[in-house]
Amino acid sequence: MVSKEQILTALLASIPATYDKSVGSPIYDTLASTAEQIFKMDNTIDGVKEKLSIDKLTGDELAQRIKERTGIVRKAATHSVGSVMVTGSGTIFTGDLFETVGGTQFQAIETKAIVNSGTVNVKAVIAGTSGDVPANSITLFPVTLSGFTAVTNPSPTSDGFDAESDEDLLKRYYQRIRTPATSGNKAHYKNWAMEVQGVGDVRIVPLWNGINTVKVIIIDSDKKPASQAILDDVQNYIDPGSTGKGEGQAPIGARTTVVSAAGISVNVSMKVTLAVGFSVEQVRNNIIASLTEYLKDIAFVESIVSYAKVGAAVLNSEGVADYSSLLVNNGTANVPIEDEKVAVVGAVTVNV
Repeated sequence: MVSKEQILTALLASIPATYDKSVGSPIYDTLASTAEQIFKMDNTIDGVKEKLSIDKLTGDELAQRIKERTGIVRKAATHSVGSVMVTGSGTIFTGDLFETVGGTQFQAIETKAIVNSGTVNVKAVIAGTSGDVPANSITLFPVTLSGFTAVTNPSPTSDGFDAESDEDLLKRYYQRIRTPATSGNKAHYKNWAMEVQGVGDVRIVPLWNGINTVKVIIIDSDKKPASQAILDDVQNYIDPGSTGKGEGQAPIGARTTVVSAAGISVNVSMKVTLAVGFSVEQVRNNIIASLTEYLKDIAFVESIVSYAKVGAAVLNSEGVADYSSLLVNNGTANVPIEDEKVAVVGAVTVNV
């Protein structure tokens, strides 16, 4: 970008030398203020030029441009769901609150009479991944509920996803415009499935069970096997009941079956030299985070889990000074991933 000084110099050069152009002269002062306004206008024009490229937009501006061009809408965050076991007798009302030690709150989504003990369906108060908590972590009543003395969640809560990121939204936009969907082709089925909240990626298998059959294989937004709730949402959106009656997005006659990719566990063990100030448990958690990110990046993209890239993920984990004796699924070779499977982090063993 041209600076104010450069603009002023060019303006002064356009004035004949017979005029006084020294600092403080009327001509200098007039052109200095003009250079200031031209500089501001250039800034504004450059800002507008930036917005002409969709790749340079972010946030609401990106979402609005994509919606205008394609009708694609950013997926909103979803509330994690699950159930709690309450001990006591009385009535749990819709909206009653339960909480983890860390402060994550859940509310009952049903009114239910309980005698001695019973389960109640709940959802996280705040949408997003923060609502996905482990089993036995919802143990508090933020507000006393008459007649009840204890609460816990026997199983983890699930299906809490953050709002679609700019990166994922842009990826879905380019997928739409680069692979035109028409007349129920493969791209059409993929786009339909990707429109459903909680879906992270899709594979389509045409004619999988004869003429006019389509299999839609999905993983969730965390690039892991999808829950039954997400499967049901996709099935009902594309072809309710897999009847082929055209009651969803799929054309009449196309019997569509929606399934989740099966998870294939990637078990990893290694000997680690710890960096100063890190415990084994801290390093193990960091390695799990690195491996999770790596497997997320390759889900439905690559057909192997690379032994070398697993090693790189371990070495790049905070607190790892070095490692040796790395085993991936008890071996030192790449792990193949079949088309209807997705790799997920399994057991991670760290020795020192």
